[in-house]
Amino acid sequence: MTVRENFFKAILSHEQPSVAPYHVTFTKEALDNMIAYTGRSDFLDTIGNSLTVAGLDLFGEETEVRPGIFEDRFGVQWDRTIDKDIGVICNELVTEETFEDYRFPDPDDERLYTGIQQVIQTAGDTVITGALGFATYERAWSLMGMEELLTNMIVNKPLVHELLRRITDYNLQVAKNACELNIDGIRFGDDWGQQTGLIMGPELWREFIKPCIKRLFGYVKSQGKFVTIHSCGNVVEIFPDIIECGVDIFNPFQPEVMDVFEMKRLYGDKLSFYGGISTQRTLPYGSKEETVIEVREMLDKIGKNGGYIASPAHDVPKDAKPENIMAMLDVLQNQ
Repeated sequence: MTVRENFFKAILSHEQPSVAPYHVTFTKEALDNMIAYTGRSDFLDTIGNSLTVAGLDLFGEETEVRPGIFEDRFGVQWDRTIDKDIGVICNELVTEETFEDYRFPDPDDERLYTGIQQVIQTAGDTVITGALGFATYERAWSLMGMEELLTNMIVNKPLVHELLRRITDYNLQVAKNACELNIDGIRFGDDWGQQTGLIMGPELWREFIKPCIKRLFGYVKSQGKFVTIHSCGNVVEIFPDIIECGVDIFNPFQPEVMDVFEMKRLYGDKLSFYGGISTQRTLPYGSKEETVIEVREMLDKIGKNGGYIASPAHDVPKDAKPENIMAMLDVLQNQ
């Protein structure tokens, strides 16, 4: 069975695969640590991931407007003097007064699709996923500011609805263009959660976010592609909603914020899970033996009857122990 056949059997058909698909990614500093630890500049090429993921947002190609400050194509400025991977937003583009003057970038910009076209040529037998971040809520707060957006969800609902509509229109056009390419699915990124629940609560999420993702995900599904949602934090209270909206795969499946085994029991026949290996506890603070036990438990219990992409709960962080990463990879590669 090929990597692709195995993936689709496990993830979309929810049947027991010969081995669990897996996908391991790294923050910049964690990858540098592993290259130094292994002495291999091609360390990423040795992993054997089942997925090949290509971004659709030109992230990382921003203009450095001041030392350590990078401006993206939306005009958002990111301070990367401390956080080298994403950064901290340091400007505000959309207010009630400036809203009508703000112009979105061109979703038909050919540069958005160059990377994924190159990936398609080199992906081999892996499953190809386009990655579209900042799908609704994240783009809104990056433009307006998080506190201002959450406040306006209460005091100025029409402004938020219109902002989210325009964001969705933009992302829907990107998704349409991407679906014309030879990809298998799209992974949308939109962090709605914190450690204890939804940032805006379920009622506001259903009012503002659900209609947007229903449009986005519905289109992708109509094109015969699968849908993955990446949303950090505890968002279990809306699992029935995201299933209704067409989600096939949920990521990052954090064991620190949800009972992963209970989620498998409740939703494992309708939703595949992607993540689950602890990046807040086991990889940085556990032992090699504890890492092996956890990875095997995830494969045996969450991977039973398919529906599981084995993976750290998020990109491997910089404080993860290299010996734990190697132990995890050894289990995944030798199923």
